[in-house]
Amino acid sequence: MIFAPPFLMPALRRLDPERAHNLSLKALRLGLVGRDATPDDPILSTQTFGRALTNPIGLAAGFDKNAYAVTALGRLGFGFVETGTVTPRPQAGNPLPRLFRLTEDRAVINRMGFNNAGLDAYIANLKQADRRALVLGANVGINKEGADPERDYPMLVQAVAPFADYITINISSPNTPGLRDLQSEERLAGILSRIAAPKPVYVKIAPDLSEDGLEAVISVAVQHNVTGLIISNTTIARPDTLKSSLKRETGGLSGAPLFAPSTAMLARAYKLAGKRLIFIGAGGVFTAEDALAKILAGASLVQIYSGFAYQGPAMLPKLKTRLAALLKERGFGSAAEAVGAGL
Repeated sequence: MIFAPPFLMPALRRLDPERAHNLSLKALRLGLVGRDATPDDPILSTQTFGRALTNPIGLAAGFDKNAYAVTALGRLGFGFVETGTVTPRPQAGNPLPRLFRLTEDRAVINRMGFNNAGLDAYIANLKQADRRALVLGANVGINKEGADPERDYPMLVQAVAPFADYITINISSPNTPGLRDLQSEERLAGILSRIAAPKPVYVKIAPDLSEDGLEAVISVAVQHNVTGLIISNTTIARPDTLKSSLKRETGGLSGAPLFAPSTAMLARAYKLAGKRLIFIGAGGVFTAEDALAKILAGASLVQIYSGFAYQGPAMLPKLKTRLAALLKERGFGSAAEAVGAGL
């Protein structure tokens, strides 16, 4: 196991969050962060996306929007990595500042606005990346201006499919006007009916959906042969427990405060859908105990983001080692046996 010098994470935390993020990607691309070649405990292995994963822990979309550091991320020990969100055309995103650390709350607020270099640059980066040992997801979204969701999502799916093991339809970011309206039964059905994907398709939803809204999304997803749901994206809610002076910034809240609502929604979705959908649990995972809670609530796989941003690559081997120990302590023979076992 070789990772970046221990001083790097504290140094990055002293920088503006977006600048620190961009420097992290550059460090990864340059090979300055290293790798973890330690074999995963066999109890963590699982079969998803038509691939054998050595562990169920993945990196959520948003960290590497342009697939800029895919090769390096694939060497850190993730079971899978989701890149994007990529849009058809490049766009700058929302004005700065647009990314905020709520350190006291172990949280982040972002209003990035799908800033990315566009589909052509994204695919060019994937063509150059070493994807041989990497299970890769491609997260796709629409531009802020000139978008036609029923046209753009199917086009994006077809374009990224040759380079990805699965594709995520992002209709739940709060930072693109009108995007969350696509979670309605009629709009989502209109998009999915036009997608003929050669790879598994997931839909990423918001934790702010009503119970009726969640039922409608699940019904449409099942009807249109969607493989599964990612639960969840960031929230526009602001819990009373937030302490940071930045808590009133607009945008999507992620991190520890998202754990409880996203896990509760995951459990509801699993009860509604059963084995008809595969769930990826995201939101507020900082520890192995958090990851296990997602699995027990119905997640076959778990994604991390804010926890990774706060703790760095050293988080991953610790999380995996502890998760394997927890599964054994509870008498499970594999991570797959634990899926939904807490309900």
